[in-house]
Amino acid sequence: MNFTASTAESLALQALGWLAAQDEAFGAFLAYSGTDAGEVRARAAEPELLGSVLDFLLSDEQQLLRFCAETGHAPEAPMRARQHLPGGDVPNWT
Repeated sequence: MNFTASTAESLALQALGWLAAQDEAFGAFLAYSGTDAGEVRARAAEPELLGSVLDFLLSDEQQLLRFCAETGHAPEAPMRARQHLPGGDVPNWT
C-alpha cells in the first residue's frame, strides 16, 4: 500500500478504534498519552493524536501483530503510515 497523509490517518483511526475496544490497551494508551477518553474523542481527527496512537501501537510488538492480524494489515503498515503523520519522519543519518 502506498501511504499518503490521508491513508495514514485512516489506518491510525482504525488503530484507535481497535484500541478503544480493548479495555486494558485503551487504558494503557490513555496513560501513555496523558489524555482521557473525552479528549481522545474530541481530538480523534488531529494528525498529532493519530501519530501518538501509532507510536503506542508500535511500542509493543505483540499488540502490533494482534492489531495487524485482526484488521488484515501487513505488520509493516503502521510503521509506514507513521512516517506520514507529524513527528514520524525517519531521520537520515548519512
